[in-house]
Amino acid sequence: MTDTAQFATFMLVLLVFWPSYNLVLALFVWWRPKPGGPEVPSRHPLQYWIIIPALNEERVVANTVRSALALDGARTPVQVVVVDDGSDDRTPHVLAEIDDHRLHVLRRNAPEARKGKGEALNHAFAYIRGIAEEAGTVHRTIVGVIDGDGRGEPGMLSEISAYFAHRAVGAVQCRVRIHNRTNLLAFLQDLEFSCVVDASQSLRDVVGTVGLGGNGQFVRLRTLMDLGTAPWSACLVEDLELGLRVHLTGQRVRYATHATITQQGLVDVQRLLRQRTRWGQGNLQCLGYVPKLIRAKHVGSVALMEFLQYLLTPWLVAPMTLLVTALVGVNFYAQFTGLEIAGFTASGSNTLLALGIWLVALLLPGLIWGLVHRLKHGDEPLWRCLLVSLAYPLFLILGSVSTLRALWRHFAGRNTWAKTERLAEKEVPVVTAKPVPKIA
Repeated sequence: MTDTAQFATFMLVLLVFWPSYNLVLALFVWWRPKPGGPEVPSRHPLQYWIIIPALNEERVVANTVRSALALDGARTPVQVVVVDDGSDDRTPHVLAEIDDHRLHVLRRNAPEARKGKGEALNHAFAYIRGIAEEAGTVHRTIVGVIDGDGRGEPGMLSEISAYFAHRAVGAVQCRVRIHNRTNLLAFLQDLEFSCVVDASQSLRDVVGTVGLGGNGQFVRLRTLMDLGTAPWSACLVEDLELGLRVHLTGQRVRYATHATITQQGLVDVQRLLRQRTRWGQGNLQCLGYVPKLIRAKHVGSVALMEFLQYLLTPWLVAPMTLLVTALVGVNFYAQFTGLEIAGFTASGSNTLLALGIWLVALLLPGLIWGLVHRLKHGDEPLWRCLLVSLAYPLFLILGSVSTLRALWRHFAGRNTWAKTERLAEKEVPVVTAKPVPKIA
């Protein structure tokens, strides 16, 4: 087989695989995981403690706290713990103005403060554990994490409780959406979270590999205690790492598709790149768990393949993106000039056909997810869904750039990060709890 034929075969495989994979994955957007297994009979409701880590969150923390307190219900009693991690803005004053006995504010000062989100969460964990042990409620206490810009959907804890009613479940992850998606970049993040990630997590729920996110994770206190005195680490993606550690204990992590947490999307490219670079670098740190997953007897073959896929794929996508971009560039240059370059050449008559095929393959995944967003949510006009679909390939390129930056930072030993500044918000009206759709 000639070099040109090999190149053509390679390109054809990529052209067919990428849109096909997205099409199959999109079907899982409508998959609705359900609780299963033996229920735990209990006369007492689960006790929810929601942790809100706060570092200079004056613009958003009041709305977040009020929203978290509003999740309280007869069968889902809620206490909220805000960890003020050494804020030097008006965050302490905003919190002091909220008069509610269910709100607990923990202030951390230098030199203990600002050592990372994991340390702040561990501080709250120790506080909650002490109260639960004294009250004898460890076995029915659930610890949730909502970021400073997060908003919990009223009634969501009812669905989460349905999952925790089963013995094998150690943690539950909620669906995430973006609430400031009037901005195109923020809308792209909503497309990612509410469609692509939603479908991926639904698939992972089937094979038993659901990942935990920084916003909307709920874990049994008993499970956290089994992980030691500091269940969250200094990893740059402490949420993903915690999920892997829960899986390694043999407990299940479930995905709640109705229970929704909304958060702010980033509205400028520079901050998005910084965020995704941190995520990529943290993902690289989590590669150390691959040998443990391979050795874990309770991790089946299919689950192991899925774990490896979402831990290793980001590090394959970036170099593949560069390789494919280079090959396509060389191929098109050969087509337009008629010159032979590295064995690749083609007649100019095929140029438009090749360009058309590549454009279809490039744009089709975005069009699939734009259509899915429109059909599933119906809260954005069709023209915006089409616009975000066309911008989706550029969003993926930003992801590849972030991965390359993460590799550079990791090998350069740079692990420090500046916190992303929040956007100012208007006061959000408190909505009382309402039942979520019943899970059969």
